[in-house]
Amino acid sequence: MTQQKPRKVVIMGAAGRDFHNFNVFFRDNYAYQVMAFTATQIPNIDGRRYPAALAGSLYPEGIPIETEADLERVLRETEADLAVFAYSDVTYEHVMRTGVRAMAVGADFMLLGPEHTMVKSTKPVIAICASRTGAGKSQTSRLVVGILRAMGKRVVAVRHPMPYGDLAKQAVQRFATMDDMELHDVTIEEREEYEPHVVAGGVIYAGVDYEAILREAEKEADIIIWDGGNNDLPFYKPDLLITVVDTLRADHAIHYYPGELNVRNADVIVLNKIDSASLDQIELARNTAVALNPDAIYIDAASPITVETGAEVRGKRVLVIEDGPTLTHGEMKIGAGWVAARNLGAAEIVDPRPYAIGALAETYAKYPNTGTVLPAMGYGAQQVADLEATIRNTPHDVVLIATPIDLRRLVKFDKPALRVGYELQEIGEPTLEQVLRDFVK
Repeated sequence: MTQQKPRKVVIMGAAGRDFHNFNVFFRDNYAYQVMAFTATQIPNIDGRRYPAALAGSLYPEGIPIETEADLERVLRETEADLAVFAYSDVTYEHVMRTGVRAMAVGADFMLLGPEHTMVKSTKPVIAICASRTGAGKSQTSRLVVGILRAMGKRVVAVRHPMPYGDLAKQAVQRFATMDDMELHDVTIEEREEYEPHVVAGGVIYAGVDYEAILREAEKEADIIIWDGGNNDLPFYKPDLLITVVDTLRADHAIHYYPGELNVRNADVIVLNKIDSASLDQIELARNTAVALNPDAIYIDAASPITVETGAEVRGKRVLVIEDGPTLTHGEMKIGAGWVAARNLGAAEIVDPRPYAIGALAETYAKYPNTGTVLPAMGYGAQQVADLEATIRNTPHDVVLIATPIDLRRLVKFDKPALRVGYELQEIGEPTLEQVLRDFVK
């Protein structure tokens, strides 16, 4: 009996879910031969290789990473007959259109489900996920960590991957001090997710090899918190799944992959931003979620906005800087900074698009529906330089910074700049503390 040849595979991703699926399903799997990754959403990922140090014994030279724009060519040249979709926060139409592109050149199309991609922990796992990126996962994660630490629990957070640098060096990363940010040479996007945990006195892990990360995190934790990215599924099998739904994007759970799965599988659903949404949006978000998951515990929550003092906003020209991914593939036209500028009586919220240069101009071209706000793009030194230059080019009197970190530590401002903050605030009962006390018992 002749041995069956392995199926040749191309994995489509964005330097996160794709690498994880490879590590837990395809690496060391003799039934498959991964010929290439393709990359989208995140700049500067393609043109590299998934390193041999992480790829296992079957890939001594590593695996090339191509651009998804060349999917058809990659499939043909590698003679791959299977395309695996492995990234998040995209419409169902996008998923199927990508699948059709693969099938048109003769390949099958695959989506891997939770059971084949979730790693089981030896410690209890609480996962915080969402229906869309920018729904409020991180603020929910911070509140959950704070509640559990107040109960005397050792809590370690693990963040969804953002491997933009040397992948082999980033295999397992631990952040417990601000010096660790410099040690690992993180981008603005990474710092936005790690720094708030560290500032609050916590420990957070990230990287590329998430089973290895989990085993390290388990050594110092009573409870593991999965702090998700985009609207992706947890990498770890949760004992409690909390899904955050953005009421400003009320019905997106049934239009964006894989957010609907997070809503369907949730034990707890947090309906967030109801202080900013209309009554119709709140009702639609609730009805949409309940139709998918009538058995979940539902928690109403707001994201009240706070603004530093120190500069006058009323009557001024204001430049608003918001979280990058929320504006780009998250498709939000406004955020907390825009709302704060409006509430504080800004004479004008300056449109930065005509003044954008370099990577920022490219971002606006790729995402033309971005509103009159500046996305804090900082995936590398050049993007940070382009962000600084765009800020200088844009005529304004004051800047409102609504990013999760204090951007003033990384970017030079020549005008007054104030931070805009927002934390999760539950409304009524049940509360997350009640849920977590029951879970700990």
